[in-house]
Amino acid sequence: MRIHFIAIGGSAMHNLAIALHKKGFEVTGSDDEIFEPSKGRLEQYGLLPEEFGWHPEKLTMDIDAIILGMHARPDNPELLKAQEMGLKIYSYPEYLYEQTKDKTRVVIGGSHGKTSITSMIMHVLKTTGVKFDYMVGAKLDGFDTMVSLSHESRIAVFEGDEYLSSPIDRRPKFHLYHPNIALLSGIAWDHINVFPTFDNYVDQFQIFADLIEKEGSLFYYGGDENLANIAGKLRSDISAEAYREHPSVVEEGITSLTSGEKQYRLKVFGDHNLQNIAGAKLVCTQLGITDAQFYEAMTLFKGAARRLEVLASNGNCTVFYDFAHSPSKLKATTEAVKKQFNGRKLVAVMELHTFSSLKKEFLPQYEGCMAAANEAFVYFNPHTIEHKRLEPITEEQVAEAFASEGLKVSTNSDELFAMLQSEDWTNTNLLLMTSGNFSGKNMKEIAESVCPQS
Repeated sequence: MRIHFIAIGGSAMHNLAIALHKKGFEVTGSDDEIFEPSKGRLEQYGLLPEEFGWHPEKLTMDIDAIILGMHARPDNPELLKAQEMGLKIYSYPEYLYEQTKDKTRVVIGGSHGKTSITSMIMHVLKTTGVKFDYMVGAKLDGFDTMVSLSHESRIAVFEGDEYLSSPIDRRPKFHLYHPNIALLSGIAWDHINVFPTFDNYVDQFQIFADLIEKEGSLFYYGGDENLANIAGKLRSDISAEAYREHPSVVEEGITSLTSGEKQYRLKVFGDHNLQNIAGAKLVCTQLGITDAQFYEAMTLFKGAARRLEVLASNGNCTVFYDFAHSPSKLKATTEAVKKQFNGRKLVAVMELHTFSSLKKEFLPQYEGCMAAANEAFVYFNPHTIEHKRLEPITEEQVAEAFASEGLKVSTNSDELFAMLQSEDWTNTNLLLMTSGNFSGKNMKEIAESVCPQS
């Protein structure tokens, strides 16, 4: 098979390219710009384009499939040439389905927690020796790539993102997977640029549930009213089961799962992760994993990259780095750290970076979401707003929307982190939350400066 990627440098795209290369396919690709870590990883496997840019003249009729990334535009020269030639064009979720349509597909969806739940299931399956294909939205310890496809496995585990599939396929990605086993973790409005109303956003999850395969299963978080409504409208051939937080205890800052008289110490914490674990366990049980196998595997689970990742820690301070950016994620993450270290002061810092978070109309959704922090800071870069061609917002508008007493808003990352580094961090935790990078700041260096190793 010969596969050509248009916009190969994307996070999901370059991982899929590597996965198909490992599977034995002939892979080529193009892009107008590729940044690290994609650039280095493509180069490692001999897949980095010789020169950046679009080269429609290189497309030939012996290409079996074109995979089109979201970074490309509808008028991309290679896309237009491929359409003119009549080549088969897939979005990457569409192609993942093609590669796994004869396998048992597990799809994890939801506005929050889907990366963590997918990672938990992957970790348990790998620990117990089960072969499986996968696609997950973060780097996971013990896995070389974020996508893997094979000839041998009979199971595929996918993180089901609700964002658009490609520039010419406006369906949400998770609509293309048709799961045999589905899980929905919760619904909290996101992607306002694509789903202009909350009702429209919820509809996408109803459609996802309607696309579950015959005799399939849906597991869902029982504390979400919208998910309960969706579960109540399922076809009669689909089974549904709700979950809540897994029973646990916290002793000396360590969370342990409880099962009967046994306890299993975790490396992760927070009510949201206890919900994630409960959902992951239901899926794993359906895949044939025993309770003993699940619990033993979970004691070794460290979490996915940038999901409450510890950047630095000593006896007085811990610095956490998290991908949280939406209101529901901010609230869950901030409350989790405060609850786990209730005796410590918590300083929470987040960056408004996504399209939705920088929209003036969406800002009120953030009301009170950082209330658990003792001190809260919000940063945004006006140049990011210009780049996304959005209406400007002011520091005052952001502060009013978050509605947390004492919250400080900054548009200068140098000043913000200089101020943070000058504070006394004795008996204090720092929580950094962003889907960006605070305008190029080295988070590891900052963490070690405020929380030096003793």
